[in-house]
Amino acid sequence: MSAAGILAFAQQGWEQVLAKVKWSVVYLDAACAESLHWSCGSSRLLEAVKGPACHLREFEPQAIGGGAKQPRAVFVLSSPLKGRIVDTLQSIICRSHFQHCVVVTAVSHAVHLTANHVPAAAAAELEGQQPVFEQLEEKLCEWMGNENYTAEVLHVPLFLAPVASHLAFTPAFATLFPLLPQDVHALNSARPDKRRLSSLGEVDATALTPELLLYIRCLVSGLSSLCEHLGVREECFAVGPLSRVIATDLANYAPTKNRKKTATGRASVVFVDRTLDLTGAVGHHGDNLVEKIMSMLPQLPGHTHDVMVNMAELTAVQAVEENQNVIAPGCLAPSNEASAKALWEALLNSKHKEAVMEVRRHLVEAASRENLPIKMSMGRVTPGQLMSYIQLFKNNLRALRNHCGLLQLGMATVQTLKHPQTAKWDNFLAFERLLLQSLGDSTMAGVLNQLLPMIKSSSQRTSDNLNPEELLILLIYIYSVPGDVTLDRDLGEVEEKVKKALAHVLSEESELSPLLQKITGCDSAVDLTLPKSQIAVNDVFMALREIAGARNLMRQFKSVYVPGNNTHQASYKPLLKQVVEEIFNPEKSDPIDIEHMSSGLTDLLKTGFSMFMKVMVLSTRLLKPLNIPELLFATDRLHPDLGF
Repeated sequence: MSAAGILAFAQQGWEQVLAKVKWSVVYLDAACAESLHWSCGSSRLLEAVKGPACHLREFEPQAIGGGAKQPRAVFVLSSPLKGRIVDTLQSIICRSHFQHCVVVTAVSHAVHLTANHVPAAAAAELEGQQPVFEQLEEKLCEWMGNENYTAEVLHVPLFLAPVASHLAFTPAFATLFPLLPQDVHALNSARPDKRRLSSLGEVDATALTPELLLYIRCLVSGLSSLCEHLGVREECFAVGPLSRVIATDLANYAPTKNRKKTATGRASVVFVDRTLDLTGAVGHHGDNLVEKIMSMLPQLPGHTHDVMVNMAELTAVQAVEENQNVIAPGCLAPSNEASAKALWEALLNSKHKEAVMEVRRHLVEAASRENLPIKMSMGRVTPGQLMSYIQLFKNNLRALRNHCGLLQLGMATVQTLKHPQTAKWDNFLAFERLLLQSLGDSTMAGVLNQLLPMIKSSSQRTSDNLNPEELLILLIYIYSVPGDVTLDRDLGEVEEKVKKALAHVLSEESELSPLLQKITGCDSAVDLTLPKSQIAVNDVFMALREIAGARNLMRQFKSVYVPGNNTHQASYKPLLKQVVEEIFNPEKSDPIDIEHMSSGLTDLLKTGFSMFMKVMVLSTRLLKPLNIPELLFATDRLHPDLGF
């Protein structure tokens, strides 16, 4: 996959939208807004609108409608046009004065047929037609109050947020998370008249809930559009149960059959279940600056993969509490500046020390180009040194404008290096390294015993101690690294001690974070009694045990733990690294855990890694650590909310 492929695909989609928005009020949902944010930026959309005022609004039931002087509207949505989504459209349009409405959906018409329970045979007969979109167009005119008004519904695959040349996120699928063994029981309960599933290995598309299957089909539709843009016929591979379902659906996706016959290129798409290795997602590896920035700085509201950067120090606004929201925050998304784009790529691909030096180099070069009075200094890079370079741009409007993107990345670096949580990050890293060394000599019971003294109630904690969310992160790390563990008497006793301590900590919290509210089912700390805490903690440990056994179905990728020896310390080897090494290992001809999903008899006759061409590896999105517990412990994986 070419570096330009992802970005060009996303930008091409947004160009179709921008061509529709002139003089319009534009409504976007959060996922599409994030795609715009990373693809071309909101400034590009505002330029295309050409209005004298900002007519950009969030798509929600309470959104402000269009006034008498606002006859045009464009809605850009990531979800199927069904249920609450359509109700919200109707609500906004009926209280507005629109005469021209365009609805852009990131979901193809073929998926809309699935959402409306149209049988596959009937859907095949409708090829080239769009009855669902046409019916909605009629409804739009009805809601506008005149059938002669203009309404248009079209599909544009706006599902990617291209973060870098070879990396993209899928914001609309941020809650798509692999199933756990406990989900098998729920699936069996939902299909009492069918054969009972005994393990995740038996799960296929027919076993999933309609909501989850449709969620997957929406992703498959977007990936198919990406492959069409790249001009490739995809070969689909999977590592893990849910990945197998997704890869099979993409391989057999009916609308792609004609495309695959004429495609000139080939690409291998490898899907990987994130639950097979949560160690990397929650670990504090300390070797990448972007990882620290995204973990320490506050999340940009409405976004899954960007943060707020405080830019007040480059202004004349006084740094007092009442002014904290006066200056709009900066972010990480690269601007159109070449230097900012180059620095962002360097930060993603460099180790921490090298990345900080790159920040200094880019700031020095930018200051030199603006003829600013810079004082060179070599040696170790410090936050104060970087800040002194950044301050040179203050009160120089032209320099600020020319290097705004670069300065945002520089400020993000400074604020991360000076962040009070840096010491806690180092403590996390030290404990994780100690854990890796301990696993060779100690049992799981011994590891949990080391954790016990770290569990402290809010009245006993200092700023250096771990709060409940951070304890959950550490527990996920502990259970994910070694893989399946045998529950013996010692482990059972220590687990009960940890459960008891954690339940007491939760019940004594004075305020519940959103994550703790989801896990406990309580909106207020007042409602969280000790019995409720104990129930929640028991559920947490059930999920942890299932995470520990997630690789049991694997034959080759059974471990991410590399034991130490006389010359090397014990270490963690990421599953994705193992998968890529297996793909490109010339000495191995047949995949073991990388399953090829066939789309016909021809594919069934193919074997070996000769099938791998250009490789795209798709896994659960990169996550800030606190999002993993949210998905693992609190989200209903079988019934995603699609707005129905």
